[in-house]
Amino acid sequence: MKIAASNTTCRAILVAGLLPAANFAQTAYSWQQIKDKFEAANPTLKAARLNIDESRAAEITAYLRPNPDLSGTLDQINPFSKQPPPSGGPNVYRPFAYTEPYGSISYLHERQHKRELRRDQARESTTIAESTYLDQERGLVFNLRSAFVQTLQAKAFLENARENLEYWDKELDLNRLRLKAGDLAQVDLNRLVLQRVQFESDFETAWVNLRTAKIQLLMLLNDRTPIDRFDVTGPFDFTDELRPLDEFRNIALESRPDLKAAMQNVELAKITYKLTVSNGSTDPTFSVDFARNPPIPVYMGVSVSIPLRIFDRNQGEKARTQVDISRNERLRDANEAQVFNDIDSAYWTLVQNVNLLKPYKSTYLSLATDVRDTTAFSYKNGGASLLDYLDAEKAYRDTRLAYLNLIGSYLTAAAQMNMAAGREVLQ
Repeated sequence: MKIAASNTTCRAILVAGLLPAANFAQTAYSWQQIKDKFEAANPTLKAARLNIDESRAAEITAYLRPNPDLSGTLDQINPFSKQPPPSGGPNVYRPFAYTEPYGSISYLHERQHKRELRRDQARESTTIAESTYLDQERGLVFNLRSAFVQTLQAKAFLENARENLEYWDKELDLNRLRLKAGDLAQVDLNRLVLQRVQFESDFETAWVNLRTAKIQLLMLLNDRTPIDRFDVTGPFDFTDELRPLDEFRNIALESRPDLKAAMQNVELAKITYKLTVSNGSTDPTFSVDFARNPPIPVYMGVSVSIPLRIFDRNQGEKARTQVDISRNERLRDANEAQVFNDIDSAYWTLVQNVNLLKPYKSTYLSLATDVRDTTAFSYKNGGASLLDYLDAEKAYRDTRLAYLNLIGSYLTAAAQMNMAAGREVLQ
């Protein structure tokens, strides 16, 4: 009777632990809904998006024309000059009597398409900023997908632990009836009751892991929804149909934003080199001046100033930017090699998981269930020992957990493949 009361108390504790989640209506989000919320609310992603706006603003500055220069001069001011007024009379203070005003306006004329090349350079930088943003989003979406998979896996573990606990409680009820009928020794029942501790531990661990996974997911969403009101839904399963490896490689070469950024950096280096060559050319400055020189009331003149680029023709920058083109081409090649490495690693991880999951789904799960049920029947009828029964139950629990872990590994590998390909190719 003490054992029965203890069992009832444990059940009450577990049910009470689940009550908060039942008191509130949970909103279950699919993967696409989670992704949409993430793209709209994640602060890291929002901050990265602003880099594109900053780069677009730099395009305006790059295409501006040079400002003209305006200068004015008052020459021959005599602060000690005293002159008779034009109408006659005593001398008066006239410091500006012989002042000559002078004004000029000048403008630097940029040659060799400098302004257009600066604009093209800024536009290419904006394109790179967009690709860099997409690459950062790619990494963050992988983290989001991993958290989503962990939540689904934690839910599967919790459901499995609940089913195991319910199954064992039914077995304990049957064995208590056997004890009352004199068909079971008290020590054997006590050993069965002690085995329940493992099922309770599995349940509590799965419950805590589920809440931890939800906390991680809510952090990425920048969401303050209480955990008990938040849930996710989606298939926790695998597919054994995979595309050929070359198809994944081709998708990655077309879609990977970091590879696009590497290729765009090569184009930017080429534009920068052209601008450097253009900056080595001579830009004349045209000026127009106006002045007064009595008895000439006003006159004007024009001038052209041409710097003589005898020594400095921007040779160093030309050489440096030309080398920079080669450097970016090597970085592009290295990035392409990294793309192939990422795709191949993710692909063969998927293949390994699928090869392990197939026999579990077709054979091992049903075999573990059959062994457990057969051993339980034999034990109840005296054909198997208690140790055999406990071993069969442990083998069943280990097989189920191994299968769920493999599903989680497969879904994580699928997320890695999506990240390696640059877009979602596996759900």
